[in-house]
This record gives sequence, C-alpha cells and structure tokens, in this order.
Amino acid sequence: MITSFQMRAARALLGIDQKTLAELAGVSLPTIQRMETSVGNVRGVVESLTKVVDALNRAGVELIGEHARSDDGGRGVRLKEPGPPRRVRD
Repeated sequence: MITSFQMRAARALLGIDQKTLAELAGVSLPTIQRMETSVGNVRGVVESLTKVVDALNRAGVELIGEHARSDDGGRGVRLKEPGPPRRVRD
C-alpha cells in the first residue's frame, strides 16, 4: 500500500513532522514512528494505515505505486531504484 520511504517523503514534501501527520490522521505519534521504521511496505493496523494515507491525500500528496502512472500533473518525486535504507532525521 505505502512504503516507509514514501511516508517520509510525503511528510518532507508537505513540510510537516511526525506529530503533525499523527494529528492530521487521527492516530498516535508512536503509530507514525512505528510505520516509518518499517522495512519496505508499512506494517500496522489497516485502519490506521488507511487514516494516514487519507490524511496525506487530503493534504495534497498523491502516493504513486510502483509502475503506476500519475496523470494528474503537479510536482512530485519517484524513487527509480531503492537503495540501501538510510536513517532520515526529523
């Protein structure tokens, strides 16, 4: 559904921290922290994950799946080839 890399990138595009995303999604800060430390696809309760994805969409981020097209225009980023995981600072 969404990777931890996408989640962190979406926050960066919006210029928000983990606490703000938690508030927008109606989930706890530890939930966001756990999701963002997942390797690959985000793991967690489906309801919480859905709330996060919906919050990012409402805030203006389009999450693009692998091999999917984005026809809506607008600016964005796409990871061509995932590299080794790196620690991203908040």
